Amino acid sequence: MAEVSVSVAEIETSFQKFAVHGDTKARGKEMNGKNFAKLCKDCNIIDGKNVTTTDVDIVFSKFKAKSARVITFEQFNQALTELAPKRFKGKSKEESLQQLYGLIVGKGPANVGVTKVAKASAVDRLTDTTKYTGAHKERFDDSGKGKGKVGREDVPDKSGYVGAYKGSGTYDEKVKEA
Repeated sequence: MAEVSVSVAEIETSFQKFAVHGDTKARGKEMNGKNFAKLCKDCNIIDGKNVTTTDVDIVFSKFKAKSARVITFEQFNQALTELAPKRFKGKSKEESLQQLYGLIVGKGPANVGVTKVAKASAVDRLTDTTKYTGAHKERFDDSGKGKGKVGREDVPDKSGYVGAYKGSGTYDEKVKEA
């Protein structure tokens, strides 16, 4: 891997993105333990072998103040300095820190594993109006569009004929024949 020099401003930008993630009141100046763990997971600092979630939690609690629940950017840098040699074994402290910074630069919180929208096939099956029966069937036209109030209420036929009478409009023809 080539040696890449990373500026502190780029690291601070990523720090701020993760610091405000999931908290509407956060200003990006301090990061809580959950977001620090998320940063480590999303940026592949946690590899499961050299650095685990437990290591990340221990380093976080080591650098936060006794009564505090958050760390500042300076404390964040100290925590990364502690994690770098663990993540990149066999490299110098400076080289491993630069590689760790390279993992973080330009990253933001990922939404992987977030609740997804319900499967379309199940929703389509439940809302397919061609499968409706009984009174529900009358609420939709042939294209599946709802009929509105006409589909929900019985609208009386005010034509003067008895309901379900098949010969409507034939009276005049019968009278003329007779």
